Amino acid sequence: MTKADLFVERSATKLQQLARRAAQRGDGIGVWLSGELNEDAAFLRKLKPSLIAARARGERPAASQAPPPPPPPQPARPKPKARQRNGGGPSPLLVVGVAFAAGILVAKVIDWRGHAHPRD
Repeated sequence: MTKADLFVERSATKLQQLARRAAQRGDGIGVWLSGELNEDAAFLRKLKPSLIAARARGERPAASQAPPPPPPPQPARPKPKARQRNGGGPSPLLVVGVAFAAGILVAKVIDWRGHAHPRD
């Protein structure tokens, strides 16, 4: 193997390690990212300069000694949340309605007090 082949192999190995760490997160993004990084590592191994040169000469390159990709990770249980965001608290429409009614009430009080003491 040439130095360039070793560099490509080390890079692909680092991508697979990164994919393994992303899969250990256990959330949807980590699993998705893990699959993408594993595909990138496999593609990077196909870009070894010696394999490209062999394909350019018309030879069929030997099978790569790349380790098989790790099995897909099992999804972890979701972490319990302290408070659920959906369904907790008052309805947003109720809050807007109460604020609107309070605004009208404040405007009426200010207008009423203005008539009590005219400036004329």
